[in-house]
Amino acid sequence: MLTCFPPVIDAHTTVLILGSFPGEASLAAQQYYAHPRNQFWPLLSAILDTDFVAQSYERRLEKLRSFHIGLWDVIAACAREGSLDSAIRHAQHNDFALLKQQCPALKRVCFNGKTSGKQAPLFADAGFDTLVLPSSSPAYASMTFAQKLVQWRGIIAPI
Repeated sequence: MLTCFPPVIDAHTTVLILGSFPGEASLAAQQYYAHPRNQFWPLLSAILDTDFVAQSYERRLEKLRSFHIGLWDVIAACAREGSLDSAIRHAQHNDFALLKQQCPALKRVCFNGKTSGKQAPLFADAGFDTLVLPSSSPAYASMTFAQKLVQWRGIIAPI
């Protein structure tokens, strides 16, 4: 079984971006969104007018926290060959029961792709504003960067 990374959250987190589960490149690097063609960091760079791509991973996370944005995945552990969500087997979901206590300022939960987006109703029922985004994965190529960016701007839209 493969396991996800710990959440990047704190008491000031107002927006949480949930992916499905780290891909092979991310697991190897032990970094969220480490695949060089994943558009996650370029999308956030455009939205937040900050060059995340040129920064070290540690600095990226610091900057993200300064914008009160957190990261995590919906799946805590799974079996999978390759990086595709469709190859995920025996998924065990993260326990989000304490999220409101850990992140009392949390208002919006965004989902990076359809796999993680399946959990949106759970978070909406818990009182969070939810937004399912087109995947930043290089495997999701049916939308251009510009088309994805239009929807990703919803991360910072007023709540």
